[in-house]
Amino acid sequence: MQKLNLPDVELKIKSKENKLFIFDPFRKKDILLTPEEWVRQHFANYLICYKNYPASLTVLEKELILNNTKKRTDILIYNTLGTPEIIVECKAMDVKITQNTFDQIARYNLKLNANYLIVTNGLEHYFCQMDFKNQQYVFLKDIPNYNP
Repeated sequence: MQKLNLPDVELKIKSKENKLFIFDPFRKKDILLTPEEWVRQHFANYLICYKNYPASLTVLEKELILNNTKKRTDILIYNTLGTPEIIVECKAMDVKITQNTFDQIARYNLKLNANYLIVTNGLEHYFCQMDFKNQQYVFLKDIPNYNP
């Protein structure tokens, strides 16, 4: 897989029936290794190991119902009160980050009301803080470190 614009992480990868699988420590099972999963695992590791967000408050592929349709957030981090703090939308490395990507995560946030939104393809990362009063997001240079 392609090197990402994230710190290296030691991931458990194995081959089964000519397909590569990666062990997901959050879901505690092997997951088919797709480019998006590669980004998801690296970014989750970055948030936990470098930004100090607790793994215990981190969920991957959290299902939500939006307009009677099942959707999934790539990474969802809760605060200590159990409410969503950060939503991360991961794309494969070759997927360009567009306004549609921001619209997608903003739709998820209509339901979740997280304070921070992150969009990444592993090479480019965009960090936003919600301004609920003005119904917009404000771009940040980086996501803040975990502060309980």
